[in-house]
Amino acid sequence: MVSFPNCKINLGLNITRKRNDGFHDIETVFYPLPLYDVLEIIARPNSDNQEEISFSNSGIPLELNAEDNLSVKAYRLLKKDFPHIPVLQIHLHKSIPMGSGLGGGSADAAFALRLINDKFDLSLSSRQLMDYALRLGSDCPFFIINKPCFATGRGETLETLPVDLGNYKILLVNPAIHVHTAHAFSQVTPAPPGKSIKLIIQQPVASWKNELKNDFEEMVSRQYPEIRNIKDELYRTGAIYASMSGSGSTVYGIYEKEKKTPSSFPGHYFVRELTGQL
Repeated sequence: MVSFPNCKINLGLNITRKRNDGFHDIETVFYPLPLYDVLEIIARPNSDNQEEISFSNSGIPLELNAEDNLSVKAYRLLKKDFPHIPVLQIHLHKSIPMGSGLGGGSADAAFALRLINDKFDLSLSSRQLMDYALRLGSDCPFFIINKPCFATGRGETLETLPVDLGNYKILLVNPAIHVHTAHAFSQVTPAPPGKSIKLIIQQPVASWKNELKNDFEEMVSRQYPEIRNIKDELYRTGAIYASMSGSGSTVYGIYEKEKKTPSSFPGHYFVRELTGQL
């Protein structure tokens, strides 16, 4: 059984409060885009070791061992509550860069939960799948819904929004920099926004440049000037709006469909032009 976990970008990101549990409250809009990993799961009957799981990968090399991969953790999580789930063979083909602010690992986890639920008739509701997903990561529940959502709390409180960028194209540019999310959070001073992203996102895209901000971007750009340079280049070449996604390091630009996107980035950058909707 095969599925295709997609990436997301953040349309704005405000860090609003440090919580007593050590996490932060945020507000953002998660927006899904058509850049896909490939996830396949196959039951392995007659295995001698019922705790054994086979994991393989291709595409972009993984930085973690198999047991730390979120799709494997998703299997382990469900296996505890549904011991009849058989031993699995999991193959993951990575196309979404890791540590990039695009949510690829979270998508892999959520899609693994959905695949296992469907394949083995667990009859879990979307709400139940979201509860499992939250145990794997703060933005994993979004990928259960996988529609544009206004997110608050840790990112798990989700409200679908009628945001549609289908009339635009979006350029993703990742400079092969891995930004550690925990460190990024530690460098930001939380504060309530003057105007909620939920209100800003309902305005025309052309107005976002002056109001829609990512609280991580200034700090990450100071540490990695390439981020600022990419954003400047996107605006120079006609992007209506450009921003860093999540805690970085991917920067995206939103362009009118007839506008030519730049192709002059260094060869080691990951650059993809996408349509503005799944």
